[in-house]
Amino acid sequence: MAAMSVIRRSCGAPPQEAPAAPRRLRADCDGASQALPATRASQLRRKCDGGFTLLELLVVMAIIAILATLSSLVWQRTQRTSKAAACMSNLRQLGTALVRYVGDNDGTFPTMALAREKKTDPEPALDTVLAPYLTDTRVFACPADDRKLWETSGTSYLWNWKLSGQKLAALRVSFVAKGIIDEASRIMVMGDKEGFHPHLTNNVNVLYADGHTSNELTFLDDTPSK
Repeated sequence: MAAMSVIRRSCGAPPQEAPAAPRRLRADCDGASQALPATRASQLRRKCDGGFTLLELLVVMAIIAILATLSSLVWQRTQRTSKAAACMSNLRQLGTALVRYVGDNDGTFPTMALAREKKTDPEPALDTVLAPYLTDTRVFACPADDRKLWETSGTSYLWNWKLSGQKLAALRVSFVAKGIIDEASRIMVMGDKEGFHPHLTNNVNVLYADGHTSNELTFLDDTPSK
């Protein structure tokens, strides 16, 4: 029996497994937290537990708010650009309808009012004269017309009444003291009734007699006609 005891003591008991790392980490954190002030100890304990401090949460929330604001600004700019492009497309389609009208009327532009205040007004206007030459009358409405002028007056666009009754082959107009303009690329035919596009240089889109659309008001330039 004595020999058996000696052998057992010599061999020893089987080695025990080392404590798991998380337990050691928790013990270290508990020990460290006891040696620190209450606030700091609480923060350390939350870090050890795998959570976030209040400051970290505030930083994350601020970053999310900034990203959301930037995304909103980008979306708004995209919407404005899209509406301006759709407006130009409307003007080009109205220009095509005008060309068809001129072709049916011996090369002569229609006689129309600058604009109407109400649809019930009797004078001829863009939406009444050109409607038969369009397949979709929604082109009379500028997508950026937030005042819904097209609903009350028939269209978001105005007509350059100085072109009324003129021959397409010999267009000539004057604007205040700018003299006579006979260049098709500088003769405004129609455009936005109001500044529907504040992000553009002049807030409006315009169709010129040569068929191009632009937000540049070249008919107000001082460059003399050739």
